[in-house]
Amino acid sequence: MAEQREKLHVVVFPWLAFGHIGPFFELAKLIAQKGHQISFISTPRNIHRLPKVPENLQPLVDLIELPLPRVEKLPENAEATMDIPHHLIPYLKLAFDGLQQPLAKFLERCKPHWIVYDFAPYWLPPICSQLGISCILFSILSATGMHCFTEFSRGKTSESLRGIDIPEEYNETNESGVSDVFRFLMIFDAAHVIASRSCMEIEGEPLKLFKSINTKPVIPVGLLPPSLQFSEDSSDENWDTILNWLDKQEKGSVVYAAFGSEVTLSDEDFTKITKGLEMSGFPFFWVLKKQNTSNVELQDLVVNNSGKGLVWRTWAPQMRILAHKSVGGFLTHCGWSSVIEGLQVGCPLVMLPFQNEQFIIAKHMEERRVGFQVQRSEHDEKFTRESLANALRAVMLEKSYRSEAEEMSKIFGDKELHQKYVDDFVEYMEIHRPAIKD
Repeated sequence: MAEQREKLHVVVFPWLAFGHIGPFFELAKLIAQKGHQISFISTPRNIHRLPKVPENLQPLVDLIELPLPRVEKLPENAEATMDIPHHLIPYLKLAFDGLQQPLAKFLERCKPHWIVYDFAPYWLPPICSQLGISCILFSILSATGMHCFTEFSRGKTSESLRGIDIPEEYNETNESGVSDVFRFLMIFDAAHVIASRSCMEIEGEPLKLFKSINTKPVIPVGLLPPSLQFSEDSSDENWDTILNWLDKQEKGSVVYAAFGSEVTLSDEDFTKITKGLEMSGFPFFWVLKKQNTSNVELQDLVVNNSGKGLVWRTWAPQMRILAHKSVGGFLTHCGWSSVIEGLQVGCPLVMLPFQNEQFIIAKHMEERRVGFQVQRSEHDEKFTRESLANALRAVMLEKSYRSEAEEMSKIFGDKELHQKYVDDFVEYMEIHRPAIKD
């Protein structure tokens, strides 16, 4: 029995968005590397979209599929935010809430020591409490973003929230029956530990501040930089096409543009970005997943009027592209995962934030001189094609941004540093394991 107790069983349960699923999956694999058993839970389609679990970890990582219940207005096969337009996300949350019973049955059967969960399953804490399972809220936000969102959720208007536009819709009850703030507060208050995708070397002050105002432990787990070993998709036909195009470009000349799986561009923004890229004069590779376009028709691959641009409509291997020698700048919405991936390989940022934490991160990175933020009008907060072209030129032509980004990559890409954070986090879980009820 004593031997059995030496290893932990940890359930990992992210929200249904790949901006969340990705970091949760990285963390799950890192916990498994320490010899602990992982049950990674999501819906069938999301599980099938995950990268392959490394062979040495396969005995330790169980991928558990819980079918998503049908919800009216939610398209069939919609199992992640990337599958639907923004206005349908509340219905996805409603379907997600329907996982309560199957998840409760699973937890009752396997009685894990810990569950690492996301902001959304507000109904989960009472189940865990009854079964004696300890809860960890894993925040995929930066520590600064997490602090701001917590303050906002508690109705505080602190100095750190100045100039940050957190949409009021988070406070409003939506079609799922509750608000996002309600979900977050239920989850936050019940968690025994807050795990933050951050590190002292990048966010020392925000982490200290966040720790000082919370009575529960706040543990940075490092930045979870994704692996730069690309062998697993070397036979990818998409990559062959992309690589062929990148290899023809001059060193450091290409703008890589991508706005994550959550940002949906309006026709107006789409047009301004297209024109701004064209005005800048640089060849660009633009991964365009979501767009509200009614009047702009694009094929899978489109060469723009200057003959220099490539628009890619399907999944693209972002890390491999950013690491390519021809890429000189990353036009990004400043999602935390994207910023980590860009700076991990020393690629400077052209920052065009659209919502919430993205503005906080852009400000932070501009202060660090690793990128330049696209200027928006104070009057209506809109950017122009000119302001975008100016930002692109600044980053692509001014060598200081590249050298600061390369310097920063020594922290963002330091595997040993981030492994140490994971080691400390896992050690905390080992020491504070709950006594499992029979």
